[in-house]
Amino acid sequence: MHGSLNRSNFVPPRGLQLQSGRFGRMFPHLSKLNATADAVTALGNSMKEPDGAENDPTFDNPDIPSGFTYLGQFVDHDITFDPTSLPERDIDPQAVHNFRTPKLDLDNLYGLGPDDEPYLYVRDGQDQVGDPLPPGARPLPHGTFLLGKCRPSPSLDPKFFIDAIPNDLPRVVNKFATIGDPRNDENLVVAQLHLAMLKFHNKVLASQGLSFDDARRIVTWHYQWILVHDFVKRIVDPAVLDDVLVNGRQFYHFGVDPFIPVEFSSAAYRLGHSMVRSEYDHNINFGPPPGQRLFNAKLETLFRFTGRSSDGSLMPLPSDWAIDWQRFFELSQPSTGRRNQSRLIDPLIASPLFNLPDGGPPLPVRNLIRGLRFELPSGQSVATAMSIPRLTTKEISQGPDGAEAAAQGLVDQTPLWYYILKEAQVHADGKHLGAVGSRIVAEVFIGLLQGDPHSYLSQAPNWKPTLPGAAGEFTFADLLKFVGDINPVEDPANRIPAPPKPPAP
Repeated sequence: MHGSLNRSNFVPPRGLQLQSGRFGRMFPHLSKLNATADAVTALGNSMKEPDGAENDPTFDNPDIPSGFTYLGQFVDHDITFDPTSLPERDIDPQAVHNFRTPKLDLDNLYGLGPDDEPYLYVRDGQDQVGDPLPPGARPLPHGTFLLGKCRPSPSLDPKFFIDAIPNDLPRVVNKFATIGDPRNDENLVVAQLHLAMLKFHNKVLASQGLSFDDARRIVTWHYQWILVHDFVKRIVDPAVLDDVLVNGRQFYHFGVDPFIPVEFSSAAYRLGHSMVRSEYDHNINFGPPPGQRLFNAKLETLFRFTGRSSDGSLMPLPSDWAIDWQRFFELSQPSTGRRNQSRLIDPLIASPLFNLPDGGPPLPVRNLIRGLRFELPSGQSVATAMSIPRLTTKEISQGPDGAEAAAQGLVDQTPLWYYILKEAQVHADGKHLGAVGSRIVAEVFIGLLQGDPHSYLSQAPNWKPTLPGAAGEFTFADLLKFVGDINPVEDPANRIPAPPKPPAP
């Protein structure tokens, strides 16, 4: 890998076109960033949101509700899974196996299907939570996902509890979730999003009278449509996405099957770390005052209410912690509180991501070190290869983080992940990615769909969603409306009388 390329129609040599199931490079001829671990560590430590920023709306992104932060995490788990630890040496990405198919095919949801992984699905004679069907009840269709029950919990009204509603992931005796990808039980929002996708499949399967395979296709195509037209269109410059759809990809090339470029997985698509909030207005019970809120739903708390990121002692999920989707996507206004917006896409990272449970380095430092280990090129090299004007040293030097980049000699050769976040801040006011980040993300998403012979873009490029939504559209909010379980905590049908208090001793 020597020099840089200044050709917008660059196609890698045939020997560099990679096999599916591997990581690889979009720009294999670009030289790696010339920086030290100490320099990028100092930069990563400077990328912290200022004190008090959480309650400052100027740090919020008005165009992207915070549910998309966790939809992005769910998608990442659909296309990448590298369970190996990061060694203290440089890595050839072609030698790292991706244990997920690099396709947007929901294998993190479906696993190997009901015949090969039957523990993800209900047995004959069971209902959706695994209880026996009542006598005379109609059997559920083959391939219905198993759901989990919450444990009854108090409501704000002391006369009532919230019942054992089917709003948790299915769990085994050690409290781990029985799902297609255990990483989706790492924080409560992505766990509840995974649950919403399970319910989406179940409703399509039951309401459309389809076979499992046909229901999976409908679910997957609507999901793919959402990713292109609702998710990617928000996080990238829409003009770049339109250009890729109309004029094709310029930089992301592969042979028979797609691969995951490290410029995407270890840099551009890590934009989601910038979108994370320190706390969330989770439902009517848990969020910022006013009212009878019990306490804020801090990011650290959302990790405790899972089976994977905690000791499992709080699981099954208490029913009063079921999510209110009105607070995470553009649905009707919550009865109290507000809709959470994601944070701006910029180099400022929420403070909880600097104090991770494993006691290791802050997340920004890990990302930057990972970029070094994978020998990523500098942001400037990638911009030049794309014929995109580089950020100036003055633009990169803005803010306390930029001053640290300058102090560490990283304004002429800038780590790709940091460069992409700074580009979004400088050129798009943090509302979406800039030119370099948009091009990488848009080309990879469209390429993954075009390289999958079963995707809607391959099989039926003119296909439109068939489930209810705006004319010719289907958003993640429409998916939640179709499922119909938007705010279970406030649903009167889920109330039961509070159990009598034990007599005083």
